[in-house]
Amino acid sequence: MMVRTMGLRFGLALAASVFALGMAQAQESKKGGTVHVVVQPEPPMLMQGLNQNGPTNMVAGNIYESLLRYNEKLEPQPSLAKSWEISPDAKTYTFKLQEGVKWHDGKPFTADDVVFTLDKFLREVHPRWRPIVNAQVEKIEKVDDLTVKITLKQPFGPMIMTQEVASAPMIPKHIYDGTDYRANPANNTPIGTGPFKFKEWKKGSYIHLVRNEDYWMKGKPSVEEIYWQIIPDAAARAVAYETGKVDVLPGGSVDVYDVKRLSKLPNSCVTTKGWEMFAPHAWLTVNIAKGGPLANKQFRQGMMYAIDREFGKDVVWDGLGKLPTGPISSKTRFYSADVPKYTYDVAKAKELIKASGYKGEPLKILALPYGETWNRWAEAIKQNFADAGINIAIETTDVAGWTQKASNGDFDLTFNFLYQLGDPAIGVARNYISTNIIKGNPFGNQGAYVNPEVDKLFAAAAIAPTDKDRQELYTKVQKLLVDEVPVLWLLEMDFPTIYRCNIKNLVTTGIGVNDGFRDASKE
Repeated sequence: MMVRTMGLRFGLALAASVFALGMAQAQESKKGGTVHVVVQPEPPMLMQGLNQNGPTNMVAGNIYESLLRYNEKLEPQPSLAKSWEISPDAKTYTFKLQEGVKWHDGKPFTADDVVFTLDKFLREVHPRWRPIVNAQVEKIEKVDDLTVKITLKQPFGPMIMTQEVASAPMIPKHIYDGTDYRANPANNTPIGTGPFKFKEWKKGSYIHLVRNEDYWMKGKPSVEEIYWQIIPDAAARAVAYETGKVDVLPGGSVDVYDVKRLSKLPNSCVTTKGWEMFAPHAWLTVNIAKGGPLANKQFRQGMMYAIDREFGKDVVWDGLGKLPTGPISSKTRFYSADVPKYTYDVAKAKELIKASGYKGEPLKILALPYGETWNRWAEAIKQNFADAGINIAIETTDVAGWTQKASNGDFDLTFNFLYQLGDPAIGVARNYISTNIIKGNPFGNQGAYVNPEVDKLFAAAAIAPTDKDRQELYTKVQKLLVDEVPVLWLLEMDFPTIYRCNIKNLVTTGIGVNDGFRDASKE
């Protein structure tokens, strides 16, 4: 434990020096300026504790904060926690909070809010935190107004990775405690501790955030206000950037074919950084709970062989991505390529589909309403399935409708893309363990896949004592899942962000634009 303790102390000292440098730079930054950013599609809500889809996180990550931030190497950095200590037995995490932090309504932020958030609110509603806190945490307690202690049931190495803002946004106890969380009127006017405050939401047009004048970090933010522009048409979003009406095009906000052209315009910069924490993984969720052909492994395997994933990557997504081999991204720890392989093979698909006993039952793909690229992908896969003899149709809806249907299991197959979040215990297991089959959020085990062996392997891998032990267990679970095909893995996604070069320090963490405006300035 000597090396671990020394490394932790060095890490804290480094974090403190980076923090101090950031403070000094903030005081030198030019104040003011309005930044116009595209958010696509329009978020269903901004209460980040209740909803973690991409558009919600992108806007709300600048309203809410968590205990920690993470750099592009996924190393923890101070946020609402100014420092932290891990006990020699790796079972106790003690967080010291920043002083003088206020909620946007002026109330003080204290350890009571942290305990409420992690032990009550997120335990009930959050599909990522719920399985972690239930399986790993013994107790969460207030030591004093500025100190929180989390005691684990057993050592859990990924614990320090769980405090990213979408995974653990701090929620104001004085507003939510004792209420129906999902029906609380404050959900419409989100109150966080972050660098920007919610001002106005003109549905179908824009979301307006303004600088938090009482922000705890002196000198920040530099930007005065942000308008998140809602522009439904992909071509219109590209034109808005070309004509100077918007300054930032976050990853996925324009048609993939426009990325190269727009990035070459004057005063345009482009980066693929800011997705290190997420490593987004796209797939089709199979609703196994519906029974029929979807509950048959041979049928699911046949669907995998039927999809021309190379076409999806190269033609639909213009080469922006890589084919996945299974549930863990090649960009994430404990990935293994030692799994069964699914190539595009229509004859093999037909053979498996016939062997499954499929008799032409009609099925639907619930499209993801995130733009034309996703619509084209749905059409391409529909044709692939039809070629293999599957009677398939496409069902479309808006974001709110998709969220409701996907959350409640009201689909046969649905597109989704989920974040890996640095470690399989945080971002991967949640999609396959049977204890996370819970309605109300589309980012858990929404296909209702159940396999006790998978449950055991994920549980054991999360707490295994060494990385070697964890790798062995995760390799086993990857082989098992790829054979069982609970979801149809499609693409490890790349999302370039295009922005005006006079906007500085926009991407400074492993989640990029999602918390980027604390540090950004407009020169």
